[in-house]
Amino acid sequence: MSAETVLVHRDPALLAEAAAARLITTVVDAQAARGSAHLVLTGGRNGNALLAALAAHPARDAVDWAQVDLWWGDERYLPADDPERNAVQAAAFLDAVRPLGARIHPMPADDGSSPEDAAVRYATNLAEAGAVFDVLLLGVGPDAHVASLFPGHPGVHETGSTVIAVHDSPKPPPTRISLSLPTLRTARQVWLLAAGPDKADAVALARTTRDANTAPAGAVTGTEQTLWLLDESATAKLS
Repeated sequence: MSAETVLVHRDPALLAEAAAARLITTVVDAQAARGSAHLVLTGGRNGNALLAALAAHPARDAVDWAQVDLWWGDERYLPADDPERNAVQAAAFLDAVRPLGARIHPMPADDGSSPEDAAVRYATNLAEAGAVFDVLLLGVGPDAHVASLFPGHPGVHETGSTVIAVHDSPKPPPTRISLSLPTLRTARQVWLLAAGPDKADAVALARTTRDANTAPAGAVTGTEQTLWLLDESATAKLS
């Protein structure tokens, strides 16, 4: 059964720095145990802050980046250079680790094919790599969504695919690609990131229910460990 831990930091900047340091240690440990590591990245302000802290961390190169596979939990289905894409927003981090040999697997961009086709292609990439995620990073939205799985949206109920197309997303842009809920639950460690008072209601809800339809964030747990990485303001509604 997955151990669940809540770690609270004073502010978003401290959260990002602490999470980056923890991630370096966790990836190094995974490589010591298994030779390589699979890491799933997340977008949003907290995910991007973590990646910026990771790129600048003095211990960054303790990781053997040539033995790291980088995946994404979801992506906006937009042209490859669109600044709203998570992979584009992660460019500074990717530019730092690409020369070190990191294997980078962005989700497909909109090239005129359907998002369903794109989802199948990414699922194929995951299968061919034999990916078992060591750490899955997830930003928690104000509505308690994670990846592109939204409360009350059909995507939270899709269980037959590794990767799904998401249409009519309640958050723009409307078309996205996401790992499915069952796929998220395969990660060894799940790290849920939330900072800011606008996340307090979502954190409180997700900490009290496992119902994916109500709070997808509460329904995702790691097979070995689940970490809630929060700042103080995001804990304001916790009892």
